[in-house]
Amino acid sequence: MTVKQAAAERRRTGGYPARRTRDAPERAPEILTRLLAAYPDAHCALEHRDAFELLCATILSAQCTDARVNIVTPVLFERYSTPEALARAKPSEVEAIIQSTGFFRNKTRSLIGMAQALVADHGGQVPRTMEELLSLPGVGRKTANVVLGNAFGNNAGITVDTHVARLSRLLGLTRHSDPIRIEQDLMPIFPRDHWTLLSHLLIFHGRRICIARRPRCEECVLSDLCPSSRV
Repeated sequence: MTVKQAAAERRRTGGYPARRTRDAPERAPEILTRLLAAYPDAHCALEHRDAFELLCATILSAQCTDARVNIVTPVLFERYSTPEALARAKPSEVEAIIQSTGFFRNKTRSLIGMAQALVADHGGQVPRTMEELLSLPGVGRKTANVVLGNAFGNNAGITVDTHVARLSRLLGLTRHSDPIRIEQDLMPIFPRDHWTLLSHLLIFHGRRICIARRPRCEECVLSDLCPSSRV
């Protein structure tokens, strides 16, 4: 591993080595129980009123904070309240609205392309299957998991964002950095009916306690279950 790769590894894991412990399946139920007790208010932070708005917001959230997305989307949805309206949008106008989210040209192409596909192939409705969602421009498995789980109550998988990836590694639940491999490690050890909520629980914990640059291990409800704990 090069110096640059080592530095990137430290950023991903919060300074701790990544490893999957043999007792991960045994620790997982207690981890879930404690997180449920600690964060009864855990929920999707992206503000939305329906599946279409959540799909747009999730596309915008790539390499951008949810808070920033929530500032931008009210303007976007006022202007383009339906897939039909967004499908007819001028790229320059969409770019002007979402510019602060970063990568705005690529995101504009994804948003308009996604809306056009909804109109052309799905009657203007957001599809409810993983396969159909993945066929839409700008939609990967993470985005599909968010929409299926939060808009339709379908626990098709576990959304792996930066917080979920980092905490899963710190907790010894995976040794991987690839989101799909992490998801594959998590799904067998957590009950399916909690897959969507699990992501929110880990995100809340990552934002409030297990902060990347300054983890508050002394306040962590998982410290005795965490192989990376400083306590």
